[in-house]
Order: sequence, then C-alpha cells, then structure tokens
Amino acid sequence: MKQEFTPILLGSDINVYGMARSFNEAYGIKVKALADSQLAATRYSKIVSVELHQGFSEDPTFIEVMREQMKIYQDHQEPVILISCGDGYSELLAKHKSELEKVFIVPYIEYDLLQKLISKESFYQIAEKYGLPYPKTKIVTLADYQAENYLELPFGYPLELKPEDPVSWLDVHFEGRKKAFTIHNETELRDIVGKIYENGYQEDLILQDFIPGDDSYMRVLNAYVDKDHHIKMMCMGHPLLEDPTPQSIGNYMAILPEYDEKLYEQVESFLEKINYTGMANFDIKYDTRDGKYKFFEINLRQGRSSFYVTLNGYNLAKWYVDDYVYDSLHDKEAVYGNKLKSKHVLWLGLPVKVFKEYAVDNEAKHMAEELIHEGRYGTTVFYDQDRNFKRWLLLKYMFHNYKGRYQKYYQENKGQFFKTN
Repeated sequence: MKQEFTPILLGSDINVYGMARSFNEAYGIKVKALADSQLAATRYSKIVSVELHQGFSEDPTFIEVMREQMKIYQDHQEPVILISCGDGYSELLAKHKSELEKVFIVPYIEYDLLQKLISKESFYQIAEKYGLPYPKTKIVTLADYQAENYLELPFGYPLELKPEDPVSWLDVHFEGRKKAFTIHNETELRDIVGKIYENGYQEDLILQDFIPGDDSYMRVLNAYVDKDHHIKMMCMGHPLLEDPTPQSIGNYMAILPEYDEKLYEQVESFLEKINYTGMANFDIKYDTRDGKYKFFEINLRQGRSSFYVTLNGYNLAKWYVDDYVYDSLHDKEAVYGNKLKSKHVLWLGLPVKVFKEYAVDNEAKHMAEELIHEGRYGTTVFYDQDRNFKRWLLLKYMFHNYKGRYQKYYQENKGQFFKTN
C-alpha cells in the first residue's frame, strides 16, 4: 500500500518513541525524527530513525535545518506533518509557522498565543479569565529579590517554588538544583531564592500555595483540538507514582486511566474559548481542602508519558492524520476517554516490582494491581514489533536503574514526595 502521508517527529526522547509507536501501530510505518542528540528511548529502534543535527533544539540551527528539510520535501506529493515532542520544539514550530507551512502541516497555535500559555504568569491570568482553577500564586522578580521584599506571602508554608521560564532554567546550575522546590519556612525560602538568582537566573520565580497530598492526588489530561478549534478527544489519567530523582521530579511513572465528566467539560470550554489547535497536556492536582482540581500548567504538545492515551484505545497519531490528511474529524463527535472501566489499561514507566513497592497504598493502587494481575498493563518502550537484542538490553538496563533511584531518593521519605510542577 502506498504511504499517504509522512510524519516528522522533533526530538529523540520517550515522547518521540511513544508517537513513533502510535504511528507504527495505526499505519505500520517507520517514522523519521530530527533531534540534536540521541537519547536512549529511541536508540536501536526499527520504527524510528533519528537524524542528528547539533544545536537543532535552538535557533538559528533549527530554522537552518528546517529550510534544508523544506527543500527535500517541497515536491513531496503526500502531506508532511511536523510533530513536536518537547516544549522548545513547540515554541520553535509556532515561531516559524508561517514559513514552515509553505511545505509542511504545522498543527500548532500561533506564536502570540503560545507565548501567553507557556508563561506560567500569563497562563494563570488566562485561567482566571476563563474560570480554570489554579493554586494561589505570588510572582517574585529579580528586583524583588534585590530589594528583599519577596518574603510577605498571601499564603502560609509549605509552598512550591519553581522557575517561570523553564528554558533559561536549564542553564542554571548549583548544588541542590531541582525542577522545583517544596519550601517549609522563611530560612529555606531565602536560601533557595538566593542560590537561584546568584547563579545567573534572571527571570521571575513562582511561589505557589502547596496543595497537600502525595503523587496519587495528581491528574493528567491530554486533549486534541482540531483545525477548526473544536475538541475531538480528551483522555484523563490518574498518576500513582512520580520519578523522585531531583532533575526529573514531576515525571509520571505510573498512570491509571480515569474518567471525570465535569473536568472534561471545564477543559473543553477553556480550549475552545482560547481558539486552541492541536494536542494539549495539562498537569492537575486534586485539592481536598475545597474539592476542586487545580491546574498547574498546559503543555502545548502530548506529554512524555502520554502513550497511556494510545494504550487505552485513543491512538495519539490518528487524530493528526484524520484531521489534516483525511479531513474526517469535523463530522465526528468528541471522544471523552476512559468511561468504561472494563477497557482500562495501566501505563507503567518502570518495573512492576518498583511500582508495587513505592506507590502509596490506596484504592487506586489496588485497582492498578488488579490490572497488572489481569495482564492489562503496558509501557511506551517495550514494543513487540521493535525487538532486537541491543534494544532489549538497553531498555532492561534503563528500567532496572529505577530501583536504585527510588532507593536513593525516595526511601528515607517514603510517601512524602509531592507534585512540584
């Protein structure tokens, strides 16, 4: 059968592998990816070939490489779809959208909307406008730090501290650096804010009311919005465990499918009102104090653990293809995923043994263990259609490493890791 479209993925991480696998499962095709470095999840794969370009994750290299790709595909008869698998790539695609669209399908929002949504400050302003609940927040600027006027808070301790600009945060290094911090008192706050600004970070910081509860109070939601800005798919997940490694805190390691009609309605209303396009991924936490789900952020792409969506029957790749290649979505009703518990499949990003040992003991964990017992679970990276000895050995090694990570970073505070997104 003649291939009717060509996807190009941007990146080489587990997100890329999840998308490549989704395309392979749905259409039996091998996918090309462009990246600046080779990461383990896509190594030794038969379903994705990674083309490396040093510096590709930033301009000017990104657009220079993409202009070369435009020459390669300018006479291509089938549609060529660009799919971002990282925040930086989503930003670059939106920034250069009008140029890239001369050759490619670029299913992303306009750059001005993207800038508003990737800034946590302005995301919360938009959330406020459209009635999306979020944690109480205080912004700290470099000037606030220099004037020492950031210590008066509209909420008590503990609190969450995170960088407003995750891209420039990548260049900041000091002992104890994390993706985000849980702060327990004023001494800690002074210490961490001081280290951040004295080590070269210049953007704003976000201080946030700490929502109590362990990893299992988190929720994740993936949505697909078609080119006419209508919701076509939502799939909610209930994370039961996160990575405790300081540089990876917040990465989900186990996701149980979940259904919540009210939450789906909230997200549908929000995305359609802001004229969103493409895949979106929300990090959310349930607040027992008022019974509301609070939204931390929106990622303008599928999340790194979003293969749970494909695993539960809502193949991530098909939405792009049905929308832009077959133009078949406008007559279809929106899909609100995971209503039938009999169809649920557990997603794992680590060995079953590690999950059973470290996930907090509650009803959701018992449901997950039932699914494991019934064989209704899967991973992103172990794929029967993509097996070879080198890859199998590498993935086994990757998974085995999680045992040591949890022993090192989780054991002394078992059950005390909280979402610090």
